[in-house]
Amino acid sequence: MTHTPTRPLLAAALLGAALSASAATHYAYFGCYTGPKSKGIHMSRWDARTGQLTAPELAVETINPSFLAVHPNQKWVYAAGEGGPKGGTVSAFAVDPATGKLTLLNEQSSKGNGPCHLVVDHTGKNVLVANYGGGSIAVLPLAADGQLQPASAFVQHEGSGPNKRRQEKPHAHFIDLDPANRRALVCDLGLDKVMIYQFDPAAGTLKPNDPPFGTLKPGAGPRHFAWHPNGRIAWVINELDSTVTTLMYDAVKGSLQAVASVSTLPSDFTGNTTTAEIVVHPSGKFVYGSNRGHDSVAVFAAAEGGKLTPVETVSTQGKNPRFIGLDPTGKWLLAANQTTDNVVVYQVDGQTGRLTATGTTVTLGAPVCIQFVPIR
Repeated sequence: MTHTPTRPLLAAALLGAALSASAATHYAYFGCYTGPKSKGIHMSRWDARTGQLTAPELAVETINPSFLAVHPNQKWVYAAGEGGPKGGTVSAFAVDPATGKLTLLNEQSSKGNGPCHLVVDHTGKNVLVANYGGGSIAVLPLAADGQLQPASAFVQHEGSGPNKRRQEKPHAHFIDLDPANRRALVCDLGLDKVMIYQFDPAAGTLKPNDPPFGTLKPGAGPRHFAWHPNGRIAWVINELDSTVTTLMYDAVKGSLQAVASVSTLPSDFTGNTTTAEIVVHPSGKFVYGSNRGHDSVAVFAAAEGGKLTPVETVSTQGKNPRFIGLDPTGKWLLAANQTTDNVVVYQVDGQTGRLTATGTTVTLGAPVCIQFVPIR
């Protein structure tokens, strides 16, 4: 006997299916260096059920959006503008929910040359930006309509490292907030330090923490940083010596302690390489880092204490993987190859962390960042 659902149950089922489909579809925004094949931020539609990307199209024209950040309300996107005629900038864009296209709201100075990373604080009241060329960081408050206000805080780093070519001065490369939104942590590639600041989101201010930094191995060149979901463990990927270091975080003191490092490269590789991006699986069980030169993703299994064990290295099917990222479901990893102008999709094995190329790839000019916004 076939059971026919009642109208309320059928309506609920259809609504649930629609909501599920909506949750699975996103706008994928690509920050791309400006050039013959790119005019700014490009976009595709992303389907997490199938791991498919539509052909990229221009979302908004802007100069060298080297990194993107999405506001917690998912209505606004912010971009670090590297090397434009006005120097370093941060730009604010409104998302058109119907089309995904972006509209410029305004821009402000990043207060330094070569802005390369930015983040919106957890309250959605400020954008924090790291300037690689300037070796500095700044806080830009946000107005109620998402527009950027002039900087409310600025910190200039000082010092150098042992690598005279790459560490001749400070190079702030990454900035993020701790889970409590109380401290800002900054990877400075030039100083071999993760700088730590007390952060007041209401006032948009920064002041040195005590202790003021966590120290990495001399010459390591800390580039990017990623949290374990528990907020007590983090990993930093070191650009210059191609390693990942496990850090323990004391949320009371705001201190970082390096406990172990592991290479991102196979033991038999002897060529020149630098690392780029690091991401942590939502389960906290796997860590992924990208190698430029070797042009691969290094896959690690993470033990409870944060120790990493190499699982495999997988070709990114292109050159210079400046960015890798997990989609919001954690089922897929996307690798953006800057030099070969392609983004490649991999399926993530939830049990082992291993990656399998899906055959899905899209072409666009010099992709260097990917961020997702749900399609409503």
